[in-house]
Amino acid sequence: MAKRKTKSLSAAVSKEIQSKFSLADFKNKKGLDKNVKFKDQEWLPLSRAFQDVTSIPGVPMGHIVLLRGHSDTGKTTAMIEAAVSAQKRRILPVFIITEMKWNWEHAIQMGLDINIQRDAEGEITDYDGNFIYVDRETIHSIEDVAGFILDLLDEQKKGNLPYDLLFLWDSIGSVPCEMSIKSNKNNNEWNAGAMSTQFGNSVNQRITLSRKESSPFTNTLVCINKVWTAKAESPMGKPKLMNKGGFAMWFDSTFVVTFGNISNAGTSKIKAIKDGKQVEFAKRVNVQVDKNHINGVTTRGRIVMTPHGFINDDEKELKQYKSDNVADWAKVLGGEDFDIVEENYVENISHFEQEPE
Repeated sequence: MAKRKTKSLSAAVSKEIQSKFSLADFKNKKGLDKNVKFKDQEWLPLSRAFQDVTSIPGVPMGHIVLLRGHSDTGKTTAMIEAAVSAQKRRILPVFIITEMKWNWEHAIQMGLDINIQRDAEGEITDYDGNFIYVDRETIHSIEDVAGFILDLLDEQKKGNLPYDLLFLWDSIGSVPCEMSIKSNKNNNEWNAGAMSTQFGNSVNQRITLSRKESSPFTNTLVCINKVWTAKAESPMGKPKLMNKGGFAMWFDSTFVVTFGNISNAGTSKIKAIKDGKQVEFAKRVNVQVDKNHINGVTTRGRIVMTPHGFINDDEKELKQYKSDNVADWAKVLGGEDFDIVEENYVENISHFEQEPE
């Protein structure tokens, strides 16, 4: 009985104290009464084909986005579509190219607005335009990538770079950490640790905080993530698709799209062939939204990637694409009377017990 009375008395005292306490005043005193609202979600639209197959508008602004898959499955196509969309909305694309497979002609073909600089003889000397571009000439490590992003965010905050920024990194897993470089050993554990420290604890927080109403700019980070295939853990198990560079970016990302299959690229090549000559003008590939913390939609389907971007896996659209480009292919093939052939290309990927170096 005594315990019950003590408990009742304690509750009464607590209630009396709370009745005289102003939570609003406390929040105001501690600076906790503002900056809690997030901006309405906006998207960088990708191609109609991407939207049709995924039921997603494109790239969610203010988020960490991963585009992952085996080689040549459409990741770069999606990245360039995002850059083209950004330019049309006066958002500044920032290319961080560490895998060194970048092709300016491909980007131009897809619609990226680029000023081609030429010398007096008409030879191309450089490319310029409404974008920022860096590569392995100045970016050598994971720490360099993070430092570069943070520097631009600092310049933006100072008012020296008055743009929303779309960071486009190609790719995670293509550059080691500084410790790996100094030891002359590409240690996956060190690299994963650097990704966690440099991005999980720093860069990614700066990106996602730009979604708040208090931020004058909205910044987005889109990363292509190289992958590897892990062996099945049991005789009845299945192999798993794993991200190079660890899973720090997976955990921080709110939107992940996987291109291709687990054990192979899962693509089929579509070619125009005449007299032994051929033009590979498209690839059919699986695409899947694996993670979506924006609106919860996860989908799986097939899409066709071309040098000009994605088109729907539809006979009518393929026929139209052929009609639009037949003249260019005819120059290579020596005539328009060519055959269209689809070649199912399956190259099984090696399975590993741990991430290959």
